[in-house]
Amino acid sequence: MNKTMKIAVAAAAMGLASQAFAQITFYEGEGWRGRAYSANTTVRDLSRNGFNDRASSVVIDRGQWEVCSDANFRGQCMVLRKGSYESLRGMGMNDRISSVRPVKPRDRYENEAPPPVAQPSYEWRRRPSERIVDVPVSDVHAVVGSPEQRCWVERQQVSEPSRPNAGGVIAGALIGGILGHQVGGGTGRQVATAGGAIAGAAIGNNVANQNNVSTRDVRRCENVSNQKPEYWDVTYNYRGVQHRVQMSAPPGNTIAVNSQTGEPRM
Repeated sequence: MNKTMKIAVAAAAMGLASQAFAQITFYEGEGWRGRAYSANTTVRDLSRNGFNDRASSVVIDRGQWEVCSDANFRGQCMVLRKGSYESLRGMGMNDRISSVRPVKPRDRYENEAPPPVAQPSYEWRRRPSERIVDVPVSDVHAVVGSPEQRCWVERQQVSEPSRPNAGGVIAGALIGGILGHQVGGGTGRQVATAGGAIAGAAIGNNVANQNNVSTRDVRRCENVSNQKPEYWDVTYNYRGVQHRVQMSAPPGNTIAVNSQTGEPRM
């Protein structure tokens, strides 16, 4: 093997080793999307690596790292622990990191960022130095969830079984009797009085029974279809092989994939 070939092989091996032992990886987009940059040692100025003020999400494979908003570890600095940070926006470091360095493991740093959500590193995140190509999407299906049960409470009037009310009947009869005397006259006075008494008794009984109506809360439920998709089932073809992937958001006309394996990349 000639000297030039040995140098090329050594450089390639060093590049692979650096990627394999990378401890912190920055991504341009939130959710580990977009261009990536990895480091396994101190970087005083990310502008020299073309990644100054570009990081929006981070994956830390090992150890604890301090990230700062200015070069040479000045400005606002925060310590990140091992894990996947889907977004740097909440800690005020989105598109602001200019320097990074590993720090000694401690239980707690005063300037430590909130711990990352307990989750594995995003499986389809883009790797540093990975060649990506855009492939047309051939088919998309929005998959909705099962029907949901929605319940509510209604207040309804409930009528109790009516029972004769003696007091109401007597009072109604007296009132009806007086009414009959006022209306009737002459030889038909007794008839009018009797008719008034009967009508008054009926009215008195109905008025008394109106007090038997009450209200109560009634729970009702119904099944409604779930209109919001749970995920999108996406199909694409790469080099004659059909691939399917489930996505949390609808894709565009193309999807980014690894140029060698055809695996999707976000």
